[in-house]
This record gives sequence, C-alpha cells and structure tokens, in this order.
Amino acid sequence: MTVLEQEGFVRSVPRRGIFVVRKTKREILEMITVWAALEGMAAHLAATRASAADLKSLRRLFNDFEQEPPHAHTNEYSQANIAFHQAIIRMGGCNLIVDMTQNLLLHMRAIRAVSIRQENRLETSIREHTGIIDALESRDPERAERLVREHTLGLAAHVEKHGVFPA
Repeated sequence: MTVLEQEGFVRSVPRRGIFVVRKTKREILEMITVWAALEGMAAHLAATRASAADLKSLRRLFNDFEQEPPHAHTNEYSQANIAFHQAIIRMGGCNLIVDMTQNLLLHMRAIRAVSIRQENRLETSIREHTGIIDALESRDPERAERLVREHTLGLAAHVEKHGVFPA
C-alpha cells in the first residue's frame, strides 16, 4: 500500500480509510510531457548504444501486427507498445533515466492502454513506431529523439483533444 501511495495511486486519510486518487487531465499531460523528454533522450542515446540484437528484437515486437488488422489484437498490441517504450529507455543505457521513468511507468501504461483503443491511435502508433525503429537502425540520434518526442507528445495532444480522463 505504501508503494501505491508513493506512486500517487492512493491516498490514506487517518481514521477514514484509503482512497483511489484520480489524476486530473493537467497532471496526466504533465506526466506525458516529462516522459517525452526522458524517452526522447533515451532514444538519442540508444541510437548509438543499442546493439544490433536489441534493435532486431525491437522490430520483432511489431512483426505480427503487420500481417493482420491491428484491431484484432488490441490487447497484445497494447502490451507490445509498453514493451517498446521500456526497451528504448533500457537501450539508452542511462540508469538515471531508467530510474526516473519507473515512477511514471504505471501511469503511462494506463494512459496508453486507454488511448490505444480510441480513434486511430493504434494505426498511428504502429506507423510512428516503425519510423522510430528506422531512425535507431540508421544510428541517427537526432531523428530518433525527435520522433520519440513527437510520438509521445502526440499522445498528449490526443488526451488534450479527447478529454478521455478526468478534467
């Protein structure tokens, strides 16, 4: 319970109980913005540090989704999506970025899981992930950083526009 409280998911009130904390849209947008900065830097680093095997496994995450309509496997795609973003952070090789993103990971997982099912986010996500992988494989740090940042800020724009979370 202490971990949930530290992560901002619950709040304990003495003699009243434990309550689930709902994030405001502004808080969600701030989390996404911070994640974009951290993951963007990780992608910049990963473009020069990631092994060929790491990049191959990153591309393999999405091979199955190119053969069939992605909507047929939304849950599987959602899991691959989270694995993709975690892999980029790990491939950057910066332990501080890994540690800092751990505090946001549960929130980002929930945000992405909800938003991936809306409008055309799934198709957009697949297309953008492919571009990010191409930039990493090309060993282009600036392009990788820019594409990751734009991808994540696109999620923020989606959340802002659709108001899918509490205001």
